[in-house]
Amino acid sequence: MKFGIIRERKSPPDRRVVFTPLKIIEAIKKFPDAEFVIEPSEIRAFTDKSYSELGIEVSENMDQCEVLLGVKEVPIDSLIENKSYFFFSHTIKKQPYNRDLLRAILNKNITLYDHETLKNGKGSRLVAFGRYAGIVGAYNGFRAYGLKSRKYILPKAETLESQEDLINHLKNIQLGNIKILLTGRGRVGKGAKEMLDGMGLRQVGVADYLKKTFEEPVYCNIDISEYNKRMDGIRGSYADFFANPEEYRSDFFRFAEVTDLYIAGHFYGEGAPYLFTREDVKNPNFKITTVADISCDIDGPVATTIRPSTIAEPIYGYDPISESEVDFKNENAIAVMAVDNLPCELPKDASEGFGEMFLEYVIPAFFNNDKDGILDRAKITENGKLTPRFAYLQAYVDGLE
Repeated sequence: MKFGIIRERKSPPDRRVVFTPLKIIEAIKKFPDAEFVIEPSEIRAFTDKSYSELGIEVSENMDQCEVLLGVKEVPIDSLIENKSYFFFSHTIKKQPYNRDLLRAILNKNITLYDHETLKNGKGSRLVAFGRYAGIVGAYNGFRAYGLKSRKYILPKAETLESQEDLINHLKNIQLGNIKILLTGRGRVGKGAKEMLDGMGLRQVGVADYLKKTFEEPVYCNIDISEYNKRMDGIRGSYADFFANPEEYRSDFFRFAEVTDLYIAGHFYGEGAPYLFTREDVKNPNFKITTVADISCDIDGPVATTIRPSTIAEPIYGYDPISESEVDFKNENAIAVMAVDNLPCELPKDASEGFGEMFLEYVIPAFFNNDKDGILDRAKITENGKLTPRFAYLQAYVDGLE
């Protein structure tokens, strides 16, 4: 089985890669029948030379490979017919901007596997960059807070080499006795928490966070049960919330009254209540000055996130009164960091982590007859048609919705 590591072609450039040079060597040792070919790239976080020096073939000829592995969407004119592809296609939610991409994949008889659809039997994702979104998002949040408060200046994450570098810079800042709120305990939330813990910040429980004053910066990590409650007053549960989100309302404002920096790392499901609304932000008791919205749901549960921001210009201001974008340094503005491709700022670490998961969970399926059904569940297209699991996309492909 010959795998091709394709060059990332989407703009803006993405320096991440599915497999680092050392991870490919590890893969070959575990699976001697696996071969890898690297398509040359001038932007990849790992140079062509770093692969070739380990004896890994670097070649423009991707046609020799059966399976092609990438990160972001492949431009239509770069797709090779009759191949199997893995990348984030951004089609499974019927994204209008990629309708033509999915049509081309079908027309070119490509077997498509989306990284998002790689799941175990319980429906949990097997490979993701979420942890690194949390890591970079938390750092960017502190950077935004420093610029907003004029307390300190941090370099951009993209100029630093590793998570360790990010943490070392954060250890040197003077925050004062601020309160930091983190929502979410999944991959993103855990990644952000790594940064807070790495800085040596003290974590406190909900009751103390809401009621006490501290002489040092502290943070509180909350999840669904702490920022939502059932409208009928009955104690809720995770299962009940996901089954009946419309029966809940937000209980977030009590946190907004005491929080300085809010890091949003939660998952938001359709039908769930917003954490805070535009009307909430107008309330004089709303204390948050800086929002690092890693989840980045536009015009959604975090009302201050009115658009995604970019790595080049990561921070904008939200004016509560006009409900519009302003300079984040304006006195009444809330600073918003809502970069939607955060792992791109830490490409080496993100690539290493992603490749570790891909080697552990996905590559074995090619050599064990897919005994756990990982490839079968993830396959979106085959033989020019949508697979039964993804037949719901047919109307989207046909332009009917």
